[in-house]
Amino acid sequence: MKRRKFLHQAAITGTVALTTNRSLLQESRAAATSSPLSLAFPSLADAVLNQANQLGAEFSEFRIGKTSSESLHARESAVRAVNYSEDSGCCVRALVDGAWGFAASHEISEEEVLRLTHTAIAIAKEQKGKRLEAVSLEKLPAWKDQWQMPMEIDPFSISLDDKAALLLDINQRALNAGANFCRSGLMQVKEEKWLANSIGSCIEQSRVRIRPYFSVTVVDSKKGGFSNRDSLAAPRGSGYEYVRDYDFEGEVAQAVEEAKEKMAAPGVKSGPKDLVIHPSNLWLTIHESIGHPTELDRAMGFEANFAGTSFVKPELLGKLKYASDLVTIRADRTQANGLSTIAYDDDGVKTAGKEFNIIDKGLFTNYQMAIGQAAMIGREQSNGCAYADSFSTFPLQRMPNISLQPGEDDGVTTEKLISDVEDGIYIVGSGSWSIDQQRYNFQFTGQTFHKIKNGKLDGMYKDVAYQGNSVEFWNSCDGLGGPSTYELGGAFNCGKGRPTQSAPVSHGAVPSRFRQVQVLNTQEEGGSKA
Repeated sequence: MKRRKFLHQAAITGTVALTTNRSLLQESRAAATSSPLSLAFPSLADAVLNQANQLGAEFSEFRIGKTSSESLHARESAVRAVNYSEDSGCCVRALVDGAWGFAASHEISEEEVLRLTHTAIAIAKEQKGKRLEAVSLEKLPAWKDQWQMPMEIDPFSISLDDKAALLLDINQRALNAGANFCRSGLMQVKEEKWLANSIGSCIEQSRVRIRPYFSVTVVDSKKGGFSNRDSLAAPRGSGYEYVRDYDFEGEVAQAVEEAKEKMAAPGVKSGPKDLVIHPSNLWLTIHESIGHPTELDRAMGFEANFAGTSFVKPELLGKLKYASDLVTIRADRTQANGLSTIAYDDDGVKTAGKEFNIIDKGLFTNYQMAIGQAAMIGREQSNGCAYADSFSTFPLQRMPNISLQPGEDDGVTTEKLISDVEDGIYIVGSGSWSIDQQRYNFQFTGQTFHKIKNGKLDGMYKDVAYQGNSVEFWNSCDGLGGPSTYELGGAFNCGKGRPTQSAPVSHGAVPSRFRQVQVLNTQEEGGSKA
């Protein structure tokens, strides 16, 4: 099957003009779903695996992938863009003499997949004598399975009119509440994958992710200032029921009021302060200061794109006191609604039972690994952390869902954590960030910064950033919310590698308290007066 791609972009007002767009997208979807990939897959896989075996592969796999993406973006009373695309094709990966070969194509036919097999084998053989160390695969079990992500409503079944109406309603509510501007959007992706390998696995999987968002802006025309507040709605591995049930009406009104309050708030005074950080902000700190540093390929120096390698070197495994005793960071691909949740990773590793602690009561205990990596650190098994963002890309070690585990006492709430702070800040929502080339020194901002005085909230600050290094910051944690305070945040598109691959990942967290963290005034740091 050759690649099908439909892309439609339009700037339109209201929802009436969406009728034509909707019919075009539905025609594209109908045409795409007429291809019997599930029926064609077994015979094509047999042809690939038999050919690879004859050509001397130690291990081989055949994969078909299909990705459908749709997005709508609106500003004030206009829908500014509608996008739909579809991409499909196949690939062959083969291991020969300890080296990988890989080849991919948009065409799915017996002739083409046999050509890909010869190409992948040739690429692997060409590396003979040129590799510093051979790839060593662990013994992998075979799986025959079909898996579909549980969901109530397929978001691709919802009309563009209904989705546009939602976005325009959000924008109008923001304007009615006093915002000067509001932009909103809805993005959704469906991944369908078929995988077979020489071990005997034959796996078919399908999952969906969705991301609603909005951002309000208020302007002080007299002083020339402005303030933003973005939605706290996190992306989810979920159907459209997540969007249906989210309280956009309530959050829009709150966002406008908080943007107004933030604009009028005093700038923070730089210096150490106690912080209580909401999960909507802390997820990003987890991602950058724990998630990326504990990728084994980054720690080994094989990956340096997107903020470098890692300070967490293999000799620190089982020795580094990464965080306080309260902190346990768990990795999984099985968490409900997680963006990384899947039954099998793209190495064909079953994810149930592969959950693991990266940090266990403060101690660094494990890396994220794809197949072929475990032997590098003396381990026997990888842990289900491979992902390829397209049929045409080689599976990389990518983050599973990586989450801060709640405290044991469910009586510990955000209010309880705040009550034990004399002078501090309660930070909500993620903002900009930066981190050094070893994933060690960092700086994060947020959406809203609530002043804490003598155990109570007392107005807002603005222009707040907090900074530190990964180890000192996590060791300063002395309070965690209980299980009922747990929330999922996450990234719809996390970049890694060259050529760049984009992966979805969730990070669960609870409200957490950190003592004497350095706070900066961003306006002053930028050379302006607060």
